[in-house]
Amino acid sequence: MKVIISGGGTGGHIFPAVSIADELTKRVPNVEILFVGAINRMEMEKVPQAGYTIVGLPISGFQRKLSLKNVQTMCNIVKSLRKARKIIKDFKPDIAVGVGGYASGPMLYAAQKSGIPTIIQEQNSYAGVTNKILGKRVKRVCVAYDGMERFFNPQAIVFTGNPVRPAIQNITCGLQESLDFFGLNAQSKIILVVGGSLGARTVNQSVAASVEKIAKAGVQVIWQTGKQYYEEAKHIAQAYPTIKVYDFIRQMDYAYTAADIIISRAGAGTISELCIVGKPCVFVPSPNVTEDHQTKNAQALVAKQAALLIPDADAKDTLFDVTLDLLQQPERMQLLATNIKALAIPNAAEKIVNEIVNILHT
Repeated sequence: MKVIISGGGTGGHIFPAVSIADELTKRVPNVEILFVGAINRMEMEKVPQAGYTIVGLPISGFQRKLSLKNVQTMCNIVKSLRKARKIIKDFKPDIAVGVGGYASGPMLYAAQKSGIPTIIQEQNSYAGVTNKILGKRVKRVCVAYDGMERFFNPQAIVFTGNPVRPAIQNITCGLQESLDFFGLNAQSKIILVVGGSLGARTVNQSVAASVEKIAKAGVQVIWQTGKQYYEEAKHIAQAYPTIKVYDFIRQMDYAYTAADIIISRAGAGTISELCIVGKPCVFVPSPNVTEDHQTKNAQALVAKQAALLIPDADAKDTLFDVTLDLLQQPERMQLLATNIKALAIPNAAEKIVNEIVNILHT
């Protein structure tokens, strides 16, 4: 079996893609997997680290305002379609899987035009334009939210959930081990702040604006900043020993285990992990994403009393007031934790691979 997996751009796309590849490798003897990503995006680094081959397309997103860069983007789309066709011709895949991100569009389009069966792994509660177009000709759309027949043929939809990293699917570390790892203690509550794999400016600014408030409340913080904001955050937090600053946390199982409350962006992959973790969450959706899909992801949880939502524009003023207030409400924290845990969908990668295998054997 030869499989192309295309997409990336953020950890929220890359980690599920690698999970699907790992499950394929485990289940299908002699499977050949080729990743296709976007040049200069993080998949070009992370996928080889996971042990897989990746090729890059010269594709990027459109600027939201009028810009000459959009002319270059159009040229890059044409180049990417041409390269995608060559990849299909040379690799001769049996199936192509798109996980979202810039490279997914031209790669799946080229596969469909060549008669190769395709699968979309739609992670969000609101489908983007590219997936809506591609969805008209895919064999399956693997989804994680209800109501996706608004965007896709109901006969093609399969409810699989979003794959998460094995270390999160099966957390084995204990609380004391996790506290020791971060140099924290069990006497004070712990807030974990994560802005996604690349960091989040507003979330970081919200922490920076609230360090005195955090210290006065006697709360400990694990603060993942992203590389771009790390030095500034480290400088701000140096006077506050209970605020631990990291540019990137590889041992997220330790961070999740240590936390009493988690503040996060609302990317689909992150939400899927947090449902499995089952801790109270306060989401600050990024406004800088297509179709404002992070807000829609978070609203789907808020509607089920499974999380709180703070709009990005309000975060600097209200995020830590809301979070510190929540820490004083153990019954409400327990309700949020119970409800988000009930939304967990385990073994998503297995379910997606089942669909891949079924398509090729029918």
